[in-house]
Amino acid sequence: MVKTPAEKWKDTIIKYRKQCQSILKISSSVRYAGVINLYGRTLTGIVNPKLKPLLKPDQVKNEFFILSTLMTLRKDSANSVGKLEHVILQHQKITVIILQKKDITYYVSIERKAKNLEKIISSIKKII
Repeated sequence: MVKTPAEKWKDTIIKYRKQCQSILKISSSVRYAGVINLYGRTLTGIVNPKLKPLLKPDQVKNEFFILSTLMTLRKDSANSVGKLEHVILQHQKITVIILQKKDITYYVSIERKAKNLEKIISSIKKII
């Protein structure tokens, strides 16, 4: 049976959702795992149920739009400097890890006090 484009899209979103669930299981320090497209739209995202979100919905929209713009502009320099491995944004309260695979951006926020950040990043890369 041939899948319709809508069924293929649904399967893709389910795959991203499962990846986000797996990312949340890596560490109790992971606050949020989400996937955004190249336009900054959230395809899926999961907040750690034990934690309260730090950003309001409008702030999240703006954050994702800025990141998608950054990631799109970065592609032009990839040939010169090599493929992007990951981005780490250090804030006072959290650390944000950004990874990209094709036109999809994975956005993961982690408690600032998290131990073994490199191990968490390595585990995320294995999932995606």
